Amino acid sequence: MNFGYREACLEHDTGKRHPESPDRLRAIRQGLSECHGVRYVSPEDATVEQVAAVHDADYVQSVEDFCADGGGDWDADTVAVEATWDAALAASGMANWVADEALDGSNGRDTTFALGRPPGHHAVYDDAMGFCFFNHVAVAAQHAIDDGGADRVAILDWDVHHGNGTQDIFDDREDVFFVSIHEDGIYPGTGDATEIGTGDARGTTMNVPFPPGTTTSGYLAAVDDLIVPAFEAFDPDLVLVSAGFDAHEHDPISRMRVSTEGYGLLAQRVDAFADRIGAGLGFVLEGGYGLDTLTESVRTVHEVFDGYTPGEPDGDVQDAARQVIDDVRGQRFDLADE
Repeated sequence: MNFGYREACLEHDTGKRHPESPDRLRAIRQGLSECHGVRYVSPEDATVEQVAAVHDADYVQSVEDFCADGGGDWDADTVAVEATWDAALAASGMANWVADEALDGSNGRDTTFALGRPPGHHAVYDDAMGFCFFNHVAVAAQHAIDDGGADRVAILDWDVHHGNGTQDIFDDREDVFFVSIHEDGIYPGTGDATEIGTGDARGTTMNVPFPPGTTTSGYLAAVDDLIVPAFEAFDPDLVLVSAGFDAHEHDPISRMRVSTEGYGLLAQRVDAFADRIGAGLGFVLEGGYGLDTLTESVRTVHEVFDGYTPGEPDGDVQDAARQVIDDVRGQRFDLADE
């Protein structure tokens, strides 16, 4: 894979006790050093105008001013320093690069993955939260549409937390289909299955709120039975993955049970879908807070695009996870009948 990486993202200093630390990127880089076919690219920053295409302009200015004044605690979880402004623009720029390269035909071993931080998927239209200041995947999706490369963009968020910011930004948009698979009942407390978009965009948001303990089998079933059919009907030109790895069975802050091989299988499924419909595909890093599991998972995704075939899980889909899938499917059938 081709990885976007900028040293500026290491300068976003959240403090010694914060789970979202520069060590995340250092660990990924170290793990990938053992892999064949890894290439790094240093894309340009996103412009303020590109960020303001999905965020309130006054909010963007407030982030710049906050950082220029030395930063501090934006809220209880979301920390900035002076260098956070540059890091956030760099991370959004890497996401734009992912979209551009995917639409230009970079696939297979040249599939792109943005290794940026701070992460982005909790940043709503006019506020920062959940470690996030700018919503990089949303910036990239809008950039792809504004630049004329894509008429429709699909976003799959498999971070363990609901991608509330991305949903907030695109909730009333018919040209962006947002799907989130997440653990039910944890931060930020959104992402119920009944949240399906608003107005004419009803049906272009899908939430799959799995119960704690859901395994790889449940995630794969959601992709096979819900997400791929919905995306196929939507027919996107570009598929972006908000790739958080904190649903890993050994991640310290979640109770989900996705395996390292499971992340490879998810990537394989999405790649096969994008290839079948001729859509571009790219990845944007979100969460993942166990350094070993984060590294192993990103490395496995890379190896899938280098020809590795992960092993399928042994266990069946758990009853509680199957019920969620059935409920979401039923809602989509009801929507189609309206």
